[in-house]
Amino acid sequence: MKPANALRRMATATTAAALLFTAVIGCAPSHKANTTFAPPSEHVAVHDPSIVKANDAYYVFGSHRAWAKSEDLISWSTFQNNLSTDYDALLGDIWEDWAKQSANPELDGNMWAPDVIWNDTMGKWCMYMSVNGANYRSTIVLLTADDIEGDWEYVGPVVYSGFNNTTAARTDVPKVLGENADLDRYLLPTDTEINAIDPCVTFDDDGNMWMTFGSWFGGMWMLKLDPATGLRDYDTTYDTVTDQSDAYYGIKIAGGYGNSGEGSYLIHANGYWYLFASYGALQQKGGYQIRMFRSKDITGPYVDQHGNTAVSTEPITSNWTSDIGVKLMGSTQWSGSTDSIEVAQGHNSALVDDDGTVYLVYHTRFSNRGEEHEVRVRELLPTEDQWLVAAPYAYSGVTADAGGYDSNVLAGQYELVMHDKASYFMGATSSGTDSSENMGVNKPVNITLNEDGTVSGDQTGTWEASEGSNQMTITLGDVTYTGDFAKLPRDLDGKEVMTFSALGDNLCIWGSQQ
Repeated sequence: MKPANALRRMATATTAAALLFTAVIGCAPSHKANTTFAPPSEHVAVHDPSIVKANDAYYVFGSHRAWAKSEDLISWSTFQNNLSTDYDALLGDIWEDWAKQSANPELDGNMWAPDVIWNDTMGKWCMYMSVNGANYRSTIVLLTADDIEGDWEYVGPVVYSGFNNTTAARTDVPKVLGENADLDRYLLPTDTEINAIDPCVTFDDDGNMWMTFGSWFGGMWMLKLDPATGLRDYDTTYDTVTDQSDAYYGIKIAGGYGNSGEGSYLIHANGYWYLFASYGALQQKGGYQIRMFRSKDITGPYVDQHGNTAVSTEPITSNWTSDIGVKLMGSTQWSGSTDSIEVAQGHNSALVDDDGTVYLVYHTRFSNRGEEHEVRVRELLPTEDQWLVAAPYAYSGVTADAGGYDSNVLAGQYELVMHDKASYFMGATSSGTDSSENMGVNKPVNITLNEDGTVSGDQTGTWEASEGSNQMTITLGDVTYTGDFAKLPRDLDGKEVMTFSALGDNLCIWGSQQ
C-alpha cells in the first residue's frame, strides 16, 4: 500500500498532461463514439470534481485548478479565473510559510480538491482548497469571490496537518490546544496523523456550518466553521476520545489506522445524511471506488447497511476489498461494450437538484486509456428503505420516472451485474491471439423477470414492482434487494431500455433489459 501523498504525486504528471490537452482543444481526449452515448466533445478532465449549482448552471471545481461548467450536466466547457494563472500571488505566502519543503518544492500541482459553497452570512462564494505538502504538511485554506466563476481573494487557513512540537508555532495549534500541548498523538497514523486535504463544506438544518476533511492514515474528520468568517469556529471545543474526537481535528467520521479512504462528501436527503468516501488508490489499477454510509445526525455515527461504522478501529488489509461500506459501483462490462470500460471511479461529489433529483458526480478512468480521466454523472435513486443506489448508465438527459412504469414493460430478459466488493480492475491479460480478458471487471449473467413475479435464468427468485412508484424489490436466493426501475439510454448506443438498481445485504446490483 502506498500512502495517498505518493499516489497523488504519481498521478500529477498524467493529470497535468490531460488538463493541458483539454485546455488546448476545449475537451477531453477523444475516444471511440460507441463506448458512450454522449459525444466525446461533451466530456472534460476535472480530477476530484466538486459540484455546485449557480445561475441555472452546474459547476465542477477540481484539483490542479481545473474548472468546468454545464447547463445540463452533459455538455461541459472549461473556464479560467485569476486562480488559474495567478495562483502564486494568492497562495504563495501560505505555501512558503507552511507546505513548501525540499521533497515537494513547487506550488503548481499541489492545489487539491477544492469545494465551493455559497455563504449567505458573508454574501460570498467560499472555496475551500488544500495546499498540499510532503509528509502530510498541508493546510486547507479559504478563498472568496462575489461571482462563482471568480475572481478569487485569499482569506486564510482553516486547518493544518503535519505539525509537530517544532513547527506547531507556525499554525493555529497553540491557539486551539494551548502553548504546551502534547502533540505526540498527531504523529501516529492509528490516531490523528492525517493529511489536511479533500474538504467538503455544508450547512445543517440549523444553519451550522461544517467541514469534513482528511485522508487515509488517521482518517477523516469534521470541524464546525463560523459562517461569519468562513473559518474555524474557535468557540466550539472538542474532547479527545480515541476513535471518536480530537481537541484539534474535531469529530472523527471515518477511517483511520492507515486504511484507505479519502474525498469525504456529505449530502442531506430523505431524512438522512449520506457520507461518501473513496477507498483504494486513485490509479487505473488501484481499486479506486466509492463507498457510502449514512446517519440521521450530521456528526454521525455513519454506518452501512450491515451497521458497520465508517470509523476504523484497526488496520484492514486492502480495505477496498472489504465488506465495510456500500460499494456504489464497480467496473462493469455489459454485453457488446468492449472498447472502454469505466474503472477506478471515485472522489465524488453529489447534488440534490431543485426538483429533488440527486446526482452523483465523479471522475473515472478507463480500461484502455491509462491514467486519462473524465467527469461522469449518474442519477442516485432512493430505495424503499431510503438508501441510495446509482443508475446503471451515465446521465444523458433522462431521469427515472418516480411515478413508475407500466407492468408490461418491466417484465422481460435482463442482464444482471453484481458489484463484487472483493474485485477491482487489474488490467487486461491476453486470452488468445485476438482477444483479451479484463481482470476484476463485473460481467453480466442473464435473468428473466417473468410476468408472474418469478425470476428465472442464471439466478432464480421473485420480484415485485411497487404500485404508483418506480420502486421495486427482487429476491435472489436468500437475499432481498430494494431499489428502483428506470428507463434510461444505454451508454453503448443511446437506446432506451428498462433498468433497475438495487441494494441488499450490503451489495449493489444492476439490471439492464436486453
